[in-house]
Amino acid sequence: MTRESTEITVVGDDDSGLIADITALLFDHSVNITDLDQAVRDGTFRMTMRVDISEMTVDRETFRGKLHDLGDEFDVDVRVRFPSNCENQSIAVLVTKESHCLEALLERWHDGELGADIDVVIGNHDALEPLAAEYDVPFHDVGDENGAPDEEELLDHLAEYDVDLIALARYIRILSPEVVFRYEQRIINVHPSLLPSFPGAAAYRQALEEGVRVAGVTAHYVTTDLDQGPIISQRAFNVPADATEAELKARGQPLEAEALIEAVQLHLDDQLTVQQGRTEVEEPDRVDVQLGAPEELDLANPDAPRDRHEESAVSDGETTAVADD
Repeated sequence: MTRESTEITVVGDDDSGLIADITALLFDHSVNITDLDQAVRDGTFRMTMRVDISEMTVDRETFRGKLHDLGDEFDVDVRVRFPSNCENQSIAVLVTKESHCLEALLERWHDGELGADIDVVIGNHDALEPLAAEYDVPFHDVGDENGAPDEEELLDHLAEYDVDLIALARYIRILSPEVVFRYEQRIINVHPSLLPSFPGAAAYRQALEEGVRVAGVTAHYVTTDLDQGPIISQRAFNVPADATEAELKARGQPLEAEALIEAVQLHLDDQLTVQQGRTEVEEPDRVDVQLGAPEELDLANPDAPRDRHEESAVSDGETTAVADD
């Protein structure tokens, strides 16, 4: 993603006439398309355009209004995000009942270290409303008595606060394509495993049942495929032989907060690009991030034995085919 381009997102029913009309509207106002992507999931259509408005012949609000009118005509939701700076970005934090990630984000924001505003906390339970109130941040409960969220209400709140980024701070619900498509590459989740291992619910329990020696956490962009979005940041820790699920949670929760904050900060600093399902950091030498295990782990890795035949083949410019075990 980049804040140098304008993003147009269309969500609704697929209609080929809509695409033609939007393209014509852009051409009429000297707006150039730099990237276009489409997808359909569970009957929901999404089209994302990135466009260059440097030579646009109308002002931004007129352009936004024309696109909204076109959306109304085709009964689809059209959203426009113009280039912005980190300082005026709005963050919504989605939560359930676990407080550690929310508290870490709020503390960093309160201390002026986040570089953007946490404008709202939205939960599918009201358990964390007092914590949001401590920081004078509005809280909205969109869940029923069982915690099932009303996603229409959720989307209304996200639109009300003109949210740029959504941080899932242990929000234990799956977001539907209706939400994900509107905020693609703008939703960051933290999952309590080293993805792609142990996706879904009860990840720490899954790790124990499989007898892993090393467990961890992963911050990633959310896609419509559960826990399969592009990985941003990971942390790892050793699993004691007699560990319980509660003990794994106690070890993992501080790392969950750390990985989530790192991923959010990289996004806000416009340091992340996504290519072929992988994230890359734009300027890795200029940002203070860990991304994975600490450097001490590299120092602990043995440097021998090595495959001398492979090394000599590479040095001679030969290509050696190696079978995967």
